[in-house]
Amino acid sequence: MTKASAPRSRKVRVLATLGPASNSPEMIENLFAAGADAFRINMSHGDQASKIPVIEAIRALEKKYGRPTTILADLQGPKLRVGRFAGGKVMLETGQTFVFDRDSTPGDAARVELPHREIFEAIEPGARLLLDDGKLVLRVTDNDAERIEALVEVGGRLSNNKGVNVPDVVVPMAALTDKDRSDLAFALEQHVDWIALSFVQRPDDLAEARKLIQGKASLLAKIEKPAAIDRLPEIIEMCDGVMVARGDLGVELPPQDVPPLQKMIVEESRKQGKPVVVATQMLESMITSPTPTRAEVSDVATAIYDGADAIMLSAESAAGEWPVQSVAMMNSIGEAVERDPRHGDRVHFTVTRPDPTTADAIAEAAKQIARTVSATAIICFTASGSTARRVSRERPSVPIMVLTPKMETARRSGLLWGAYAVHTRDVDSFEEMVAKAKRMALRHHLAQAGDRVIVIAGVPFKTPGSTNVLHVVRIIGDELKNHSD
Repeated sequence: MTKASAPRSRKVRVLATLGPASNSPEMIENLFAAGADAFRINMSHGDQASKIPVIEAIRALEKKYGRPTTILADLQGPKLRVGRFAGGKVMLETGQTFVFDRDSTPGDAARVELPHREIFEAIEPGARLLLDDGKLVLRVTDNDAERIEALVEVGGRLSNNKGVNVPDVVVPMAALTDKDRSDLAFALEQHVDWIALSFVQRPDDLAEARKLIQGKASLLAKIEKPAAIDRLPEIIEMCDGVMVARGDLGVELPPQDVPPLQKMIVEESRKQGKPVVVATQMLESMITSPTPTRAEVSDVATAIYDGADAIMLSAESAAGEWPVQSVAMMNSIGEAVERDPRHGDRVHFTVTRPDPTTADAIAEAAKQIARTVSATAIICFTASGSTARRVSRERPSVPIMVLTPKMETARRSGLLWGAYAVHTRDVDSFEEMVAKAKRMALRHHLAQAGDRVIVIAGVPFKTPGSTNVLHVVRIIGDELKNHSD
């Protein structure tokens, strides 16, 4: 039997993006050892075949370390781009008029093709068109079904196929492109745990992905469009988790608007009990430097104080020069913030009121009892993972051990605040539940002789959604004798 590795000492999760700098089995293991709890595979880059050995390397960690691994496949989503220019690039001068049309002829300094019918249908005078990640700003002055005339407010160099952002209108595009559907089918064949959907604008955008996934993975909505903010509670209700994708959000909105929106998204996600990931440019300078700026460290710490479930590295771990150091820094910041005696109070600035259900009442009570009796862990027996999510929403002061007979549940828990998942056989009786809770707490270094743990389960056993038992257990010390799980 593989010896189980000890749980992390922090509760916030670290999500590391894999890429050219970190795709090898050796680097993936190094990132895991440095503190990565979950791995993001960006489907925007590389072909599907190149992802297979990466996924196999992540799963190999399960056997070596006795801990479920977590994989998030991030779909590219619809990319809006201008066409091509006769000379490859042009210079747009501030104050000039520029035209977007449906003509595929290479463009010049006066016009270019915009090969997206949906933009022509949605755009209206006064709306902005942001080009090349917002470096150029144009405002629509006139339009029809074939032509958009715009005034250049912020000029600059524009080259072939640069991206277009349309922040002021909802563009009626399907959230899933043909490439996304193919990548989604591939990801499900590879048994990834989470699917991230890009450029969500409305709750309906999640419906097709949910239908295609058929419960085979959890669905995460990336909030990176201003339109999504208008219907945020509905979007969060429709998905299993949320990502604050600050890159595109910061392109379509003034930078100063992003921090309050980040806090709002984190707060609403926590209220609904959905895992929330804060992402993009968290340690951006570590792409080329072995140390981050103090401002970046403060940014990461703020997300942790706000109670985010996970913090994410993008290019820092995927393509940067210091991927392992970036993960280690995230890990160190998490540990330092959670050692702060004020961390617990700040995490609870967001009030998460329980729903009027037995399961929510037990989850809230577990947090209070753990503090009152100085328990060292809360142990959840769960098949679907819903009990663990409810307890995690309460942000208890102790780790949450998730004991589940379903490997997919154990793996999906990797983005859940405070969760330490163990794939193990189910129990059939109250006595067996108590005995197994004691053994697992000892074996996984969450308790020692004399400690108390809180045990949560549902009776009758093996009945999903029946959480109705809370039991306080004292560890004796000889529970590991002659037992294997």
